[in-house]
Amino acid sequence: MTRSHKPLSTQFLGLTILCASCSSAALAQDCPAGGDYALAIHGGAGVILRENLSAERDAEYRHALNTALDIGQDKLTAGASALDVVEAVIISLENDEKFNAGKGAVFSDAGINELDAAIMDGSDRNAGAAAGVTTVKNPITLARAVMDKSDHVMLQSQGAEDFAKAQGLEIVDKDYFYSHRRWKQLQAKQARLKQQKGSFNRWLEDPQTKYGTVGAVVKDSCGNLAAGTSTGGLTAKKFGRVGDTPIIGAGTYADSRYCAVSATGTGEFFIRATVARDICARQEFTSETIQQSSDHLIHKTLPEMGGDGGIIAIDNDGHIAFSFNTAGMYRGSVTPKARRVAIFKGETKALPHKK
Repeated sequence: MTRSHKPLSTQFLGLTILCASCSSAALAQDCPAGGDYALAIHGGAGVILRENLSAERDAEYRHALNTALDIGQDKLTAGASALDVVEAVIISLENDEKFNAGKGAVFSDAGINELDAAIMDGSDRNAGAAAGVTTVKNPITLARAVMDKSDHVMLQSQGAEDFAKAQGLEIVDKDYFYSHRRWKQLQAKQARLKQQKGSFNRWLEDPQTKYGTVGAVVKDSCGNLAAGTSTGGLTAKKFGRVGDTPIIGAGTYADSRYCAVSATGTGEFFIRATVARDICARQEFTSETIQQSSDHLIHKTLPEMGGDGGIIAIDNDGHIAFSFNTAGMYRGSVTPKARRVAIFKGETKALPHKK
């Protein structure tokens, strides 16, 4: 495969200017409307079986994924930047209780929703992340603010909360994140842990509660790539645990020369294998397709370590990859030519394109 390494282009006063790293502000204004684009999203991977998902629930998840794709597609068609699209799409998923992010986040062992998020601009590899926040309505917006308005890459816990307030981000009462379904999951898991006598690693083992996360990867009509991920982490997580989502290079990564990646799964293994960065490194140093690089990490590297989960990825030519080693992954994609939404393994049928 021959991979193109084109400088990004932007329009200014009617002239085409080539630049190695266009700013996100310039891209937000100057991408050509109606140009080529690609967007992929995920809503978590895990033990998602057809027999366990009612027809009504199946339809609800597909509707939520299509809604997020609609938001992204409308913005991309109008010439929005990859960063703006990533943020808007993830906000939609954070605001939906069906997903383990934002309003639908799981509870920690302390009975609190502890939220993590990250976003990365592939044009200059700038990034922002937040970990362990409990009152910020949309953690992905906080991650974007950390990237755009601070000198840092990651802020955590109370410091991140204070920064969010200083930036005028929307702050909510902790009760905003409560959902009865997630509370029942916490109680059930705590009961199992008590029976297992608190073995330190046992809390990682329940497949029904260790998956979640939402994410998006985008190529805009300027040719820039961006990635973002947001999560509530693990049900009954302890000791201020943070997974791969806000770790740049583990659960989130973007480099417009090669690829953008967002991950979901057992975060400890994604951190140890630096999954997101390694996929892009394979794009840089091998002749693999983006699907081949993704499959190598998800179907070889992770299982060898004992990890599981999935990723969405996009390369600098707009090719999209989905790869997961679990029973299912909530996922979708849209380009000017095709739209796909799927949950289970083996779903490949394209949907009618939005008019």
